[in-house]
Amino acid sequence: MRKRSIVIAALAGSALLGTPAIASASTAAEVSAPAGVSAPAEVSAASTAGVKTVSFRGMSLKVPSGWQVHRDGDWMLVQTGGCETPAYFAAKCQGFWILGPKAIKYGDEGFDPYRGDQPFYPASDVQACPFNGKHGQVIGKPTALGLRQVGRGHRAKYVSWFGRCVKHGNGEQTATFDQREWFLPTSRILVVDVWNTRGLADILKKATWR
Repeated sequence: MRKRSIVIAALAGSALLGTPAIASASTAAEVSAPAGVSAPAEVSAASTAGVKTVSFRGMSLKVPSGWQVHRDGDWMLVQTGGCETPAYFAAKCQGFWILGPKAIKYGDEGFDPYRGDQPFYPASDVQACPFNGKHGQVIGKPTALGLRQVGRGHRAKYVSWFGRCVKHGNGEQTATFDQREWFLPTSRILVVDVWNTRGLADILKKATWR
């Protein structure tokens, strides 16, 4: 894996491509054939109280009704807790991301196409720690990998990457996290979670498709 140097410069000058701040409103792992901007158009109430359905590129997930959805094209954040700014790499934004082809196209470090053999990292420099915007993040080696069911007939390439939060300048470690990724190469969908979202694996396992 390519190594990112820890920089002292503030993250405000980061060079990002295709990672919008969103306004509220290997591969053959998948075994199925492939199957707007407005969040309300993608979310419908489910019959069970306290649950709603979130849809993305033919995949539907039943999630708690209190979770919010923010979407801008191929970037969708399912917000599960507090979030100061609903944007990728934004610190203190609890939730997981569901990403489509346009996001995946520049998802490898340095804006190369994401293929699943490197972590999703659409940047060319050190980005903010998920828990503290004053610190940076460094993604290391995978700690778990395999195939995971995402609804009937669909299996994702699953990788959990070991992440560290570090101080700029001296690289002192301040926290750790796992960047979990479910990649569906045929449907061109990627799910990324750095908050260890409770129940997410089961939610994905029970996905439905149209």
